[in-house]
Amino acid sequence: MSEAQPLFDVLRHSARTEVADAFERLVRDAPDHRLCRINALAFAAREGLDEEETIAGFLHASRLGIFELSWNVLCPGCGGVLDANTSLKTVQSTEYTCALCAAGYEPTLDEMVEVTFTVSPRVRRIGAHTPHELPPAEYFRQIYWGSGIDLPEEDYEAKVDEFLLEALELPPGEKAVISLQLPAEFVIIFEPVTHAAQFLDVSGEPTRERRNLGLVFDRSHRHHETLSLPPGPLRVSVENHAEVRTLPSICVAGEALHALLGRRRPFLTAKRLLSNQTFRDIYRTDTLDVDQRLKITSLTFLFTDLRGSTELYERVGDLAAFDLVRTHFNVLNEIVAAEAGAVVKTIGDAVMATFPTPDRAVTAAMRMREAMRELNEERGSEDLLLKIGIHEGPCIAVNLNDRQDYFGQTVNIASRVQHLATSREIFATGSVLEDPRASGVLSDRGLSPMAHNVTLRGIANEISIFAIP
Repeated sequence: MSEAQPLFDVLRHSARTEVADAFERLVRDAPDHRLCRINALAFAAREGLDEEETIAGFLHASRLGIFELSWNVLCPGCGGVLDANTSLKTVQSTEYTCALCAAGYEPTLDEMVEVTFTVSPRVRRIGAHTPHELPPAEYFRQIYWGSGIDLPEEDYEAKVDEFLLEALELPPGEKAVISLQLPAEFVIIFEPVTHAAQFLDVSGEPTRERRNLGLVFDRSHRHHETLSLPPGPLRVSVENHAEVRTLPSICVAGEALHALLGRRRPFLTAKRLLSNQTFRDIYRTDTLDVDQRLKITSLTFLFTDLRGSTELYERVGDLAAFDLVRTHFNVLNEIVAAEAGAVVKTIGDAVMATFPTPDRAVTAAMRMREAMRELNEERGSEDLLLKIGIHEGPCIAVNLNDRQDYFGQTVNIASRVQHLATSREIFATGSVLEDPRASGVLSDRGLSPMAHNVTLRGIANEISIFAIP
């Protein structure tokens, strides 16, 4: 830990002091399992820290080599990690299959890709750095389950024992036999390393006759077909054809298992991180491959533009206008970052920004309008008249013109909504104000948006536009 002290000293120059202090305490004092795949949001809540400042701190700490960042594809059903990646560029599959849930999923960046942070081995060695040496229960806790599962801290193993019938560590190339009494329950034989599962529907009259079952674990067999067996003795012959140790585990898929997996908590999604200004500033173009297309089911876009900027340059001159426009950009960038958003690009005097949720975009828009009003009052002029448009919907994250960008109809609509606005107006679509938190932001301020339907070029149906006073 003493060798890592200079890294924490450097971190304090870019991260908030209280965040860096919390990281240092964590690395110094926490048990190993709390330093593997850290949930940034849960850590912020536990330490009483601001979420955005904590996320920024983890990103700066990862850049310094204190933590290692991981993009993990999750099963939306059980919360298990289907694929772990050191870069979002390696999330390439069009479908991921969860053997435990017997279901396939198309990956989206909303809730299927989490971002976690693991302490670097150069800072502190932990068991997860050699995962195939972890005990089975710890392998499940630290490697298989995602950070959105709120596993109990104190009595974790006791909770696992409530549904685990048998577990075995099987070295590569080895064979073994597991003998047990099958209860009249739905039973799953699950192997978390190769992601293989065999379902047993155990019901009917108990028998004393021993049944036999053979399973081979490698990277291709998934054993999805459910077998019907009576309660009674079972002999399971297992063979490990994988190149690493496997962990065949037999558990009852009953209330105890469902209760454990039902303990969910928020986690840092890839969508939220891609809309984080600190992330974009640090990682820039090193996010997506040129040919990569990743779906996002819901992202909020905000476009701004200055009304009459051409006349502004004519009226005050190029140098003065440039300084004024640059000041306006700086103010908007600060507001976007403060509301958990990120500036994707600027186009002339316009800004395109993204936010993880509509309420943050609506709050940012009102703060932008107020900031421009204050700047105009300071100057004694009306030079900065901002037009704002907001829309929410699905999109695709892409690498375009050497930067991480977004593509799709949602982006087009947001841009065209902004073009409808006149000076000082905020126009938002119905999908934005249908969000309860966004409408709550307006009602808390006593604002009642005026609605009207419009037809946008290239859009077949009319859409509802709300003018926010």
